[in-house]
Amino acid sequence: MITLHTYYSSNSTIWILLPLLFLFSGTSCDNKEAEKPRVAVVVSTLNNPWFVVLAQSAANKVKALGYEAKIFDSQNNTALETDHFENLIASGYIAVLFNPTDADGSIANVLQAKAADIPVFCMDREINNAEAPTSQILSDSYSGCVSLGTYFVQEMNKSGKYAELLGLVGDNNTWSRSRGFHSVVDDYPNLQMVAQQNADFDRNKAMEVMESILQAHPDINGVFCGNDAMALGAYQALLASGLDDSVKVFGFDGAEEVVAMIQEGKIEATGMQFPVVMAETAANFADQYFKGKRDFPKKIPVAVEMVKSSNVSHYIKQD
Repeated sequence: MITLHTYYSSNSTIWILLPLLFLFSGTSCDNKEAEKPRVAVVVSTLNNPWFVVLAQSAANKVKALGYEAKIFDSQNNTALETDHFENLIASGYIAVLFNPTDADGSIANVLQAKAADIPVFCMDREINNAEAPTSQILSDSYSGCVSLGTYFVQEMNKSGKYAELLGLVGDNNTWSRSRGFHSVVDDYPNLQMVAQQNADFDRNKAMEVMESILQAHPDINGVFCGNDAMALGAYQALLASGLDDSVKVFGFDGAEEVVAMIQEGKIEATGMQFPVVMAETAANFADQYFKGKRDFPKKIPVAVEMVKSSNVSHYIKQD
């Protein structure tokens, strides 16, 4: 520490210390200028390629806008998500781009950020509190699954036995997709649902659940899955049982692997979501908030497009 009396001990000391003082002062200013505001990207899980795209797209856009970004993986665990929020609030992050783990369980975390004057922009998944987040940018899952349900009825020729694999019970997307699907399919009495089980949006769990369903109902004709990871798991179980050619599989997400399998005739259809659109919208909103804007729409629906054999070529990723 430099004290004032040191400057007056001798002329030589003055001339030596003054340049050092300016040097330290200049370095401090440079460091301050180099510091960028930080934005947190908190996602439910990175154990699913779709959420990796969502998280990375958000982080990339944040960086392109001139901020620092850090991705936090909640591993589908609300308690871990809470730890992330406590950490980012204490560490001075200016905004959160948020993919919640649970529609109800995540509310407290968003309210905690709001109390600290940190805006939260939900991506893809909704929380059951319209006022807590600054805005929620969400896929229109219900409408997307109305379209899938219509195509399901057509491909099943309006009759047959089918199973449904549900996602996480605490995620509103699980129920929006199921309701959209059933709003159409339930009007056809010759379509019989013989099993409905949750597989938590997880590929491995879906494979295990599908294996169990096939033991009880080996004569099913179709399976509707609430996301593409579960569709892939279901297909693996069907392939292992030799039923991959006789059971029609439907998914939701628009995952690259599933789109390729639609082209190959292995999976019937999926609902194409647009994670990059949701992520970049959330990042742009955070930038606008930082620059003074406060009036944001509370909920923004992002349209879902159905991918099937007749249009799959439009969705194949080009190298």
